Amino acid sequence: MRQLSLISRRVAAAAITLAVVSGAAACAGPQDSDSEDRAADSAEGKPAKGGTLTVLNSEPQSDFDPARLYTSGGGNVPSLVFRTLTTRNREDGQAGTEVVPDLATDTGRPNQDATEWTYTLKEGLKYEDGTPITSADIKYGIERSFAAELSGGAPFLRDWLIGGDAYQGPFKDSEGLASVVVPDARTIVFKLRKPQGDFPFLATQTSFAPVPKAKDTGTKYEERPVSSGPYKVVSNEGDGKRLILERNSHWSEKTDAERKAYPDRIDVRSGLDSAVINQRLSTGSGADASAVTTDTNLGPAELARVADDKELASRVGTGRFGYINYLAFNPKVKPFDDIKVRQAISYAINRTSVINAAGGSALAEPATTFLPEKKAFGHTPYDHFPAGKTGDPAKAKELLKEAGKENLKITLTHSTEQNRQTSPEVATAVQEALKKAGITVELEGLEPNAFNEARWSAANSPGFFLSRWGADWPSGAPFLAPIFDGRQIVKDGSNYNHAQLNDPAVNKEIDEISKLTDLDAAAVRWGALDKRIGAQALDVPLFHPVYKRLYGKNVKNIVISDWTGVLDISQVSVK
Repeated sequence: MRQLSLISRRVAAAAITLAVVSGAAACAGPQDSDSEDRAADSAEGKPAKGGTLTVLNSEPQSDFDPARLYTSGGGNVPSLVFRTLTTRNREDGQAGTEVVPDLATDTGRPNQDATEWTYTLKEGLKYEDGTPITSADIKYGIERSFAAELSGGAPFLRDWLIGGDAYQGPFKDSEGLASVVVPDARTIVFKLRKPQGDFPFLATQTSFAPVPKAKDTGTKYEERPVSSGPYKVVSNEGDGKRLILERNSHWSEKTDAERKAYPDRIDVRSGLDSAVINQRLSTGSGADASAVTTDTNLGPAELARVADDKELASRVGTGRFGYINYLAFNPKVKPFDDIKVRQAISYAINRTSVINAAGGSALAEPATTFLPEKKAFGHTPYDHFPAGKTGDPAKAKELLKEAGKENLKITLTHSTEQNRQTSPEVATAVQEALKKAGITVELEGLEPNAFNEARWSAANSPGFFLSRWGADWPSGAPFLAPIFDGRQIVKDGSNYNHAQLNDPAVNKEIDEISKLTDLDAAAVRWGALDKRIGAQALDVPLFHPVYKRLYGKNVKNIVISDWTGVLDISQVSVK
């Protein structure tokens, strides 16, 4: 069994699963390369150091400060500059869901009940100016993430560390966090309120990046942060709209087994229209031949065109991130307080039409479980309300009759944003499926900000709405705890527990699993809990998104892990 504290070994690359769902497609994507194909590409043109990698993205790389970034996992750019105590294993597919050492010598050493975690830094770690990285710098970097001026980072440390809920950051409290202890320059100890077996996953987030106190410029630090990674920031225009990175000469690959750092220079250009990005990548003129995107998908029409071009099809990377799109119920709103109504809707759903509305089987895979279909999350197959590919309206009508709610009229709230996830198209597909079961659905479309405000409100949440959730790391904990732990219901803020479930047995099981540092054992328990909660029909899982993204013709060494689902730019070469 895998122990978190022993995952310092490299794991052999696993072929990323690239199969698309059959029988539910409105469009079919290009055939993807597997790891053997990538190995062949590498043999034809082995990765080499040098050149400039261009990153073409829609979203600006804003707030480029380790305290303000939520995680280094998403777009990958921050992890080129900010190293952390641990990081993700930079391998294809499932192997990429492993947490491995980064600045630390291992993934952490827990005490007996996992309420205390100790890390030792590697020797020879340096910043871009050649000064040594110390454990005090990591402590200070963590403390900065508590400052109101630098809000925006992950909330876990505030919840997990003893005293974290009251700490205001180093600008207001010079005493620092007593629960983060640095006995010497290479040792750091974290003291937690309760057991957290997932702590090594948390230590991958950018708040664990070292920051030298003497060079902290507060809210201006994002303009010129001090690098601990293979690249340093030489230019930051328009709050991340254009970011230029060049080599950090004091970074040593001897201390960093994960980042390959092949290119000499990385030019991040953001705020671009998605159609423009895909056009530039497909054409591949000039610098665009050595370009990638980490946030822009191919759409159905683009995929259809790519499928007819063998050369373009060979340059499509496919990824799957831990994400679920689902129908949410608020049982405090009638008629969704009746489990038979929720069950009827679960049976009536036509996942084929939903997936077609989401872009087709190349971009979405049907889901009947809340947890993603990945071992790391603890996925346990179940389908409590089997609707087949196109729904079971007869069973739905039967349940509604038993509930005395025939000819039911309800409202489905959704976003007006054209994102193919909580969009009007998906809402319409749900509406049409429920109509066959005798349920009349009125659609309520809200602009994105109003929609998010409504669905995250405990007091004013709609009774029935489209929602989605993604995990901060590949484990059942960040998937199930925020959504179903009753102690995480937020009355006056963003509440993610849509069903407002507060089941003592569920809460207790979450605590028990959180004590485990054995990932395999924890995963089995998370899967069992998902299945148990799923029987209550508190949501209707719809689909897991699939990412299809082009990369330039000169880009080599493609790695897409199941942790992020996007091309890992720390691995690619352009020569």
